[in-house]
Amino acid sequence: MGYYDQDYINEYRQKNRKRGYFFSGFIGALLGGLIVAASFFFLIRGDILPFNEEEEYGQEIVDSTEINEQNSTVRNVLNVTTDITKAVDRAIDTVVGITNYTTSNFWTQSMEAGTGSGVIYKKKGNTAFIVTNHHVIENADQLEVTLPDGTKLEAELLGSDIWTDLAVIRVDGSDIDRVAEFGDSDSLKLGEPVIAIGNPLGLEFSGSITQGIISGLERTVPIDFDQDGVADWNAEVLQTDAAINPGNSGGALVNISGQVIGINSMKIAEQEVEGIGFSIPINIAIPIIEDLEQFGQVKRPYMGVKLQDITQISGYHLHETLKLPSDVRSGLLIAEIVPGSPADRAGLKRLDVIVKLDGKDVHNIIDLRKYLYTETDIGDSLTVGYYRDGKYEKVTLELTEEQF
Repeated sequence: MGYYDQDYINEYRQKNRKRGYFFSGFIGALLGGLIVAASFFFLIRGDILPFNEEEEYGQEIVDSTEINEQNSTVRNVLNVTTDITKAVDRAIDTVVGITNYTTSNFWTQSMEAGTGSGVIYKKKGNTAFIVTNHHVIENADQLEVTLPDGTKLEAELLGSDIWTDLAVIRVDGSDIDRVAEFGDSDSLKLGEPVIAIGNPLGLEFSGSITQGIISGLERTVPIDFDQDGVADWNAEVLQTDAAINPGNSGGALVNISGQVIGINSMKIAEQEVEGIGFSIPINIAIPIIEDLEQFGQVKRPYMGVKLQDITQISGYHLHETLKLPSDVRSGLLIAEIVPGSPADRAGLKRLDVIVKLDGKDVHNIIDLRKYLYTETDIGDSLTVGYYRDGKYEKVTLELTEEQF
């Protein structure tokens, strides 16, 4: 046996230990990588599942496999069905587009004045009936309806009502097989989910869906029809944060069951405001729709007077001309009486100031119209409290149907 220096032997043993550590580490890493790769392979194949996906998401998962020369690829296709998608399926085919065409004179072609939406609510024989907004069809010389499949139909206006912003049109219903189901807008709750269906910004985006909630019930929005700065009517509406944009007017607001509970009408479009849209409650709309379909107009009680709010009259004329007591600060001046009208037959005169109807205070024109249109019927007797030459008097008149 040869002789080796002890330092050389120690150095040799230390090098061997390092080689052992390296090979041990390399073998460990190699085995770990093989285990991870195998686990990943079995996971992809579905042999190992981290959780039950169907229980976790409530969704049906359908596996489809594509085979190529190198490997196999598995795609998971999610078939998502929710209450929202079910509601949309029930209602979407009943919402149509409405195009308003106007002509400036006999020699020019019709021009598109605007587009909106409508809801098919009834089919009788081969005729389909559609409700929309008054402002969608206003001043139209021709109306065209576009069905969800793109079919275009000429439409006939049966009647419209400026006060409720509703209109009814009809079309050939041979290609129509679905109509909307009306719900109960009186049973709605704050926070209840709703869906708006319509054609925002025109037919290019027809059948658009937006989701929101009922943000407010029994809202009133003042409307100034003649743009004189004085509200003529308070529209009773539902408030929602579902997006309602130009072109959505006349479309459907539906509940989670796919029932129409409102006809979309307007929104607040100020820059600082977001998510405030309004819809006409279907329970208010139904009697209006029925009158428009049957009579072409809404039959309302009629007094036969033209009125002016006394808050617009100077203090001098209130006291010197009308001789009103100082504590009378609100009421309606009769500016004109229609000859032969209920007011004329009852003895009311020009410059009388109406302050009460059936004992209830009347402060402005909205109060009078609301009471007349919602609390009375044609043929009812109405007691009118008024001032004439400073003296309070009462008279009873019989309401008749308004003449157009």
